[in-house]
Amino acid sequence: MKRMAGFTLLEVLGALVLLALLLLGVYSGIHTATHTVRVGEARIGQFDQVSSTQHFLRRELAQALAQPIAHDSQGRPLFFSGDAHKMRFVAPLPGYLGRLGPQLQQIELVSDGHGGERLEARFAILPPDGSAPRPLGDTQVLLDGIRGGGFAYRGVDRNGKPAAWRSDWPDGHRMPALVVLRLKLDDGRDWPRLDVPLRVSALAGVGVTDPLGGLRAQGVVR
Repeated sequence: MKRMAGFTLLEVLGALVLLALLLLGVYSGIHTATHTVRVGEARIGQFDQVSSTQHFLRRELAQALAQPIAHDSQGRPLFFSGDAHKMRFVAPLPGYLGRLGPQLQQIELVSDGHGGERLEARFAILPPDGSAPRPLGDTQVLLDGIRGGGFAYRGVDRNGKPAAWRSDWPDGHRMPALVVLRLKLDDGRDWPRLDVPLRVSALAGVGVTDPLGGLRAQGVVR
């Protein structure tokens, strides 16, 4: 009788090795493609976050009002407070949120608990009777994935000339002419620097908005 044709054990093992290598290559390609898609989606999401944060801060700071946020020991009104990581001012919120009137806004860089920082916003209603502000809603995260940065402020000197940039704003009786925010993101990239001129002059009187006040302070218009 003729011997039946078949595969030897060595041939079967060789075929299995080739199949395993083929499957490994397919898996590696799928994993790489999935990782690339996730990284791309994360970049797009962060870009959207950066864009919306810049739009929000630019709008709110540009609409900042000369309305007291507190009073000093002599009872004089304070309109603005700021340091490298936090600033407080009054401005109207957009859309239906603005129906509650101008609100005290606090924009702050805080630790995210993982070695980084995030940019948060808090809001409070200013009662018409002058009592303490009432917190409104939960804290909102504007931007996360931050590795460093902060706020800086610029005013004018006694001669009406632009003063040097400062990491704090010591004179809360006046509004700064310019506010800048510089941040470094998790991947080491610098986000687009945000420079915002304030269009209100606290010297015009409490609650009185001068649309050209900030621009006059910078010498752009007279």
